[in-house]
Amino acid sequence: MSRRSALGVLAACCFCAAAPAVAPAAQTAIGASMRPSLLPNRLGASTALTLAFEFSGGDEGVPAPLSGMVVRLPSGLKIDLRSVGTCAKSRLRRRGVAGCPAGSLVGRGHALMSVHAGSLAVGEEATVTIFRGPDRGSRQTLEIFGQGETPLDQSSISTAVLEPDSAPYGSKLTVSIPPIPTLVLEPNASFVSLSLTVGGVGRGPRAHAAAGAILVPRTCPTGGFPFAASFTFADGSTAGASASAACP
Repeated sequence: MSRRSALGVLAACCFCAAAPAVAPAAQTAIGASMRPSLLPNRLGASTALTLAFEFSGGDEGVPAPLSGMVVRLPSGLKIDLRSVGTCAKSRLRRRGVAGCPAGSLVGRGHALMSVHAGSLAVGEEATVTIFRGPDRGSRQTLEIFGQGETPLDQSSISTAVLEPDSAPYGSKLTVSIPPIPTLVLEPNASFVSLSLTVGGVGRGPRAHAAAGAILVPRTCPTGGFPFAASFTFADGSTAGASASAACP
């Protein structure tokens, strides 16, 4: 569906949804959860890392648009993309996924977003493709390309920078997320859920993984491998989440 026709459909939904005014629902704090997993989960093994996030609450039950997040990874988890090609954000912006070299692909994912259409909140499905971006000094970067599927034909590019972190974490991904516009005079799109998988497993990568070396730590602390994330939203609110991946 073209962007113009998709917007027409949403505008029609907005018109049809017109109804007598009712008292707005009370705003609730935004909640966030995360679920990390490693496949395979074997000490010292090459693995695929999946990070799944869910968001809830907010005005009328819809979280505010996400503007950034910091994901903390356990000490000893190694991410090495030096043998992977790169794709610049400018190239992604001009040509989309097809414009990036195949050798720069490092992961895939999926997102569910909420788009306002008047009094309605419409679900927006999006595919996510992750490429290695140009290094920033000694810091590795990822370019995360999201492509809306239905009802809007809309794309966005987020940049993640990999940096060292303090114990019990070894590194962190700082992700800048741009506004994702929807309809004229309507709020930007909000994330409801997001799942990202990075890394490959030998010659048979996980279904949503690709190139790049991610290694499970050689030892596992009591309670499992710790992960944490903090989120910032366009309305200035924040949320946090933490979880552990079980020891092998």
